[in-house]
Amino acid sequence: RPSGCHRTRGLTVFAGVIWGANDVLFHSFDFVFLFLPIAIAGFFVCARFLGQKPALIFLLLCSTYFYGSWNPVYLLLLYGSIIGNFLASRVLVSARHAGARRRGALFLGVFTAVNLAVLGYFKYFNFFVENANFVIGSSFVDERIILPLAISFFTFQQIAFLVDVHRGLAKGHSVLEYALFVSFFPQLIAGPIVHHSEIIPQLYRPATFRFNPTQFADGFSIFLLGMFKKIALADGLESYANEVFDAAQAGAEISFFAAWGGTLAFSFQIYFDFSAYSDMAIGLARIFGIQLPINFNAPYKAASIAEFWRRWHMTLSRFLRDYLYIALGGNRRGETRRHANLMITMVLGGLWHGAAWTFVAWGALHGFYLIINQVWQYGRNRLTLGETGPIGRSIGWAMTFLAVTVAWVFFRADSFAAAAALIEGMVGLNGVYLPSGVIAEAPFLGHLAEPKAVVPFLAGGTLIGSMKLTILLMVSFGIVLIGRPLDQISLRSRLMLLMPTAAFCLQSLLYGPEPRAFLYFQF
Repeated sequence: RPSGCHRTRGLTVFAGVIWGANDVLFHSFDFVFLFLPIAIAGFFVCARFLGQKPALIFLLLCSTYFYGSWNPVYLLLLYGSIIGNFLASRVLVSARHAGARRRGALFLGVFTAVNLAVLGYFKYFNFFVENANFVIGSSFVDERIILPLAISFFTFQQIAFLVDVHRGLAKGHSVLEYALFVSFFPQLIAGPIVHHSEIIPQLYRPATFRFNPTQFADGFSIFLLGMFKKIALADGLESYANEVFDAAQAGAEISFFAAWGGTLAFSFQIYFDFSAYSDMAIGLARIFGIQLPINFNAPYKAASIAEFWRRWHMTLSRFLRDYLYIALGGNRRGETRRHANLMITMVLGGLWHGAAWTFVAWGALHGFYLIINQVWQYGRNRLTLGETGPIGRSIGWAMTFLAVTVAWVFFRADSFAAAAALIEGMVGLNGVYLPSGVIAEAPFLGHLAEPKAVVPFLAGGTLIGSMKLTILLMVSFGIVLIGRPLDQISLRSRLMLLMPTAAFCLQSLLYGPEPRAFLYFQF
């Protein structure tokens, strides 16, 4: 697995203010208390006294610094991609009535150095080289390649824009608006994968540039609740998942309860981790008057695998559907071709997550699940079976959650051998006993038997089924503590409701361990 973000430290001059450079973690001290206040104040001051365009330029500079604080040299990659795609979009606009030239421009824009070619080099070059080494018995590897942060996200985002320009669904925009659409720092690193129609029109609205205290409070509340999910839930589950999967990678036999404990810990961890990032991104954008799309809708409540993908990482599901599955023909060419298109889409979706065969297996498993789901739905329709009742939906939920959890094993495991060890444990082939029974052979599994290990599981299981969890939590705070829905609560009361969460997050920033990177930074 990639090692995550590489930190850079030192003194940096930015907008006339000197302060310590920090990495790109939303829940770091430098981001919350240095970068973010400067960005917010600078944006609205520029908008108030200089106008909308200077404010957008300032926000673009903030986003540039934000990305460059990880590794400044990769700003060349980010802006090379932005400029290349912007020029390709201009060619597509000018060639509106020239079919061959227009198709050629789209092909070059999607597949050459500004998108898939550069993504293929940085993300998949060593993957293909390693497989070639296995076949021919060589040992070549290019250790100079470091996976740039966000390359998968901003590449997909710009491919969608080019395709829509080709389809006549997007018009030309100024380079400033386009660059900010791609690099807007709340969603740059790990999504949501935003659509141009969702962001660029908001850059024209006068309301975006006026500071709104209520909007600020709501955005900061969502940001804090996302931080809470990351620090208290996702990071709290990480050690349990890591120790079980690391033990499997080391060749240990994993018992039934340890295997399920580690797998469920990761299932909850990845949900809360990525959901936390998405919530924090949505909250940050809202502070700046920009609304990002919801990325999660209680996916673990899904009663079918198709419903799961309508709820999980919704912006990625939308991209795969609109720009890959439909482009392959979708369901327009018969059931066999439809199933093939589904499998291709999910395998490529798995490969998008990382350059490893385990990710391919994860995508293929979900493709298989979706095909089975389609066959089942087809059979139900032919037999004219009625709507599924509560019992049927409960069974569907249990089967869906089980299938998704099993697939997470391949997503998280570092090798097929480790995945096989976990699956063997989950089906009871290595014995059915508490992890404390194997402490002598694997001491690192012992803490799974401790009572405190139950806490994050109970917290995760209780909260993870909530519809649009962060919004529900905000509404619940208002109803439980004040007795009125959130939209009827005053600004002061809203801030007071978040005081316990804010205090927890502040304590973690000041006295907690060094913030851990988000899981999707690795992809």
